[in-house]
Amino acid sequence: MLIRDAEVFGSGRMDVRTHRGVITECATGLVRLPGEDEINAAGGWLLPGLHDHHIHLRSLAATYESVPLGPPQVHTAPEFAARLREADRKLRPGRWIRGTGYHESVAGSLDRAVLDRIVPHRPVRVQHRTGVLWQLNSMACELVGLDGNDAPGVERDETGRPTGRLRRLDSWLGDRIDSRTIDLDAVSTAAAAMGITGFTDATPGLAQADIDQLADTVDAGRIVQRVHCMAPPEVSEPDGTRFTLGPTKILLDDFDLPPLDEFVDRLRAIHAAGRAVAVHCVTRVQFILTMAALELAGVRVGDRIEHGAVIPDQSLDWLRRQRVSVVTQPHFVVERAEQYRAEVPAEDQPDLWRLRSLLDAGVGVAAGSDAPFGAADPWSVLRAAVHRPPEFRAAEAVSLPKALSLFFGAPESPATPRGIAPGAVADLTLLSVSPDQAAHHLDAELVAATIVAGDLVYSGQ
Repeated sequence: MLIRDAEVFGSGRMDVRTHRGVITECATGLVRLPGEDEINAAGGWLLPGLHDHHIHLRSLAATYESVPLGPPQVHTAPEFAARLREADRKLRPGRWIRGTGYHESVAGSLDRAVLDRIVPHRPVRVQHRTGVLWQLNSMACELVGLDGNDAPGVERDETGRPTGRLRRLDSWLGDRIDSRTIDLDAVSTAAAAMGITGFTDATPGLAQADIDQLADTVDAGRIVQRVHCMAPPEVSEPDGTRFTLGPTKILLDDFDLPPLDEFVDRLRAIHAAGRAVAVHCVTRVQFILTMAALELAGVRVGDRIEHGAVIPDQSLDWLRRQRVSVVTQPHFVVERAEQYRAEVPAEDQPDLWRLRSLLDAGVGVAAGSDAPFGAADPWSVLRAAVHRPPEFRAAEAVSLPKALSLFFGAPESPATPRGIAPGAVADLTLLSVSPDQAAHHLDAELVAATIVAGDLVYSGQ
């Protein structure tokens, strides 16, 4: 493929040739070869392909047939009840209602009794916005046999009866629900139109069968992007040119933090198996515990912090020295502004969702959407990174090139931006406008073409 007359990110105006999935030439005046596909960029901005470094593909696909039950779509208890009843009217008998995005600011804490008053005759499950918690009505509890589950994640009332609230039991719940095949094709198609050439799936605790199924989906072309998948150390990497295994995801919850010595032992075991770790840190205590554990266990190349919602200023030098990167979500200060204003303690506000201060300190940083728990559109992430809301430390905003580079990292090295040069992988995102024009209109509508391994997977024309 020959891409003619492009404004190449960081290099100026030139032509770019790809062959067999690799960039082979970058120069002006390249001559089209016989049989070569050609794209006239007409001065459009050519970027390294955008890689979403933290996403949950199956959960995102499931939202396509789910009911949004939290902000910004739903804000009040009457709206919440109306949404559930509308979904009940539209669904065939026997089908589950699957709600997503719920937050307590809408209608308080949910349990089976609350949901039974709204929809008692159909199974209902509602996921909290954090993804940590599922809330079921009584019919759903009965269908999945909740009374027989003694797992710590099953909340019970004073009589020992399950309340319908399940914490960190996604896999257990999913195994007991007769769901239709998840449409990953639609997720891939939508992402290609937004310029995304790769995903890092950050779903924790995937089994070998889950990994193999996802790899098969990539191999069959239903997902056209590259997929880098977090996985436990015992999982083997399937064959495939666009599917790879990444670090092992570790979840932390403030209500059930592991003892430091157990955490250290777990880190050492994962490292000994040849895997890096990706530790979920959304509070100050989770971050400090992770620092302490990594200090004792030793840091392996590729170890990373997921989210880093609250990072103390005193820890920036440690992150830089240890070369522990942070994969963050700059758009959360926009999407969750109302929640943060009401719930984040004053002492945590200065450390909330750092960006520029991390980069200025020399810490490796990359970005991911965390979809479906955040917007799947990378352009909303870019807008938030460039135009930081003043109430959440506007000084944390970065330039557009720096924001874009948060999506340029290779899957295995997210904080090291890829370039456009001979020998680089031909994963590319072409915009229809120049850099100056793009700065005034950060939107997926700008994407003119998306190229993965030299193949055109999306054309806006």
